[in-house]
Amino acid sequence: MKELLNNLPKLAKDKHKENKTFFTKLKKKPPKQLDYIMQELHDEEFKKTDCLTCANCCKTTGPLFTDKDVERISKHFKMKAQKFIEQFLRVDEDNDYVLQSVPCIFLGADNYCSIYNVRPKACSEFPHTNRKKFQQISNLTIKNVAICPAAFNIVEKMKEKIKV
Repeated sequence: MKELLNNLPKLAKDKHKENKTFFTKLKKKPPKQLDYIMQELHDEEFKKTDCLTCANCCKTTGPLFTDKDVERISKHFKMKAQKFIEQFLRVDEDNDYVLQSVPCIFLGADNYCSIYNVRPKACSEFPHTNRKKFQQISNLTIKNVAICPAAFNIVEKMKEKIKV
């Protein structure tokens, strides 16, 4: 896994142009069964992918925290939402709440998340490869293939399966 993670940014960069072209065409004319196909590819990949051996998403990027996330997580810590925000979050250039720094403060040395049951929606949905209307998040997906080996594999299988 370590070797794959080291090579992933280069692999993603090498495929960037190809992926961009593919997603541009996909957006223009998505297949009728796209959501079904993506769910299938996602499930197939995650049968053999153990995120605990990787956790690259938690180590290299931070999720957006919605107001609902802040409420839920601050309640978990038995603290006021504003105190949680001050202690752990900052407002980014898009005016969204994000972590003050990465790797994620809630990630343990064993790659387990200390707030897994109340984690942000963005974390629970990552890498978003089973999202409805998948073609609408092509820019996000192109970024995620450089972070997540599973997302990289899913996109490669997707390009084999869907001819655009």
